[in-house]
Amino acid sequence: MNNIAVLISGGVDSSLVVHQLCKQGYKPSLFYIKIGMEGEDDMGCTAEEDIELCQVIARKYGLSLDIVDLHNEYWDRVVSYAIDKVRSGETPNPDVMCNKLIKFGCFEERVGKDFDFTATGHYAMTEEHNGKIWLATAKDPLKDQTDFLAQIDNLQVSKLMFPIGHLTKTEVRELASEAGLPTAKRKDSQGICFLGKVNYNDFVRRFLGDKEGNIVEFETGKIVGKHKGYWFHTIGQRKGLGLSGGPWFVVKKDIQDNVIFVSRGYDVATQYGYEFNMPNFHFITDNPWLDVMDKPIDVTFKIRHTPEFIKGVLTPFENGYSLVSSEKLQGIAPGQFGVVYDKDSRLCIGSGEISL
Repeated sequence: MNNIAVLISGGVDSSLVVHQLCKQGYKPSLFYIKIGMEGEDDMGCTAEEDIELCQVIARKYGLSLDIVDLHNEYWDRVVSYAIDKVRSGETPNPDVMCNKLIKFGCFEERVGKDFDFTATGHYAMTEEHNGKIWLATAKDPLKDQTDFLAQIDNLQVSKLMFPIGHLTKTEVRELASEAGLPTAKRKDSQGICFLGKVNYNDFVRRFLGDKEGNIVEFETGKIVGKHKGYWFHTIGQRKGLGLSGGPWFVVKKDIQDNVIFVSRGYDVATQYGYEFNMPNFHFITDNPWLDVMDKPIDVTFKIRHTPEFIKGVLTPFENGYSLVSSEKLQGIAPGQFGVVYDKDSRLCIGSGEISL
């Protein structure tokens, strides 16, 4: 029987993973990855409640639970990446990098290497095609998390199990209630993986501070307000600007002069676009298009975490791919990942950082 590690978080999803595996006759080893912010001055958020719930689950099924402290690795790799991106005016995706570098990177190097598989509560699936394991989308489009997994590699995906990927969130909660899991009605965690209960702006302020600058209407050049630093704002943002007479959208940033450009219009060139580039595109398992590299490739894709897939055409260039969308895209944000799927939105092929 396979030797399985389960990454458990104290939420309903990973708790049901434990239940499902035990029901199938496995005796998995449970691991809680500790990465949070505790002990960091006044920005602390504790993992105590999460760990207590994990301990309850472990006791319920008679399983071992170990806490793996990856706090330093997390700050060295993921937090530094996020701050560097914000400082350069780009929009980071720390959830993607956390999965790649910490959950399936550092954990694999330290612990996972001793197990046949690592199981998680992600809403995703795997499929075998031509003798290779591919990342596939989950049954529940609202919860599908393949876009957050789109930077993992072939070795990582071949060792992963997603025992709830074939379930909807409603089904997960129903099964958890039937199993008497204490996490059955626990709220889903929101936001960025490393922040926990910490406010994003407070986090950024800690590293980059405040620096007042002008908010300028894109079309007229008129100053319509003030902001506290371009690093608090992302392209496409419409909330938190503090402007009346909206809705206003952030359409451009001048990093040099600390200026945020906004617009109320829907026809602004920088607000909408059809095309973006992805230099250094990353294939998760393999490049399925090697035999058609001289032709445009029909794909579907996402540029943010939404249930919808957008149709597009992928074209290779010297060191990456350009993608032309079938519809106008609002708020194309450099630094975010363009995640590419096959034309049926079934297999997640890979991803690349967006560049304009």
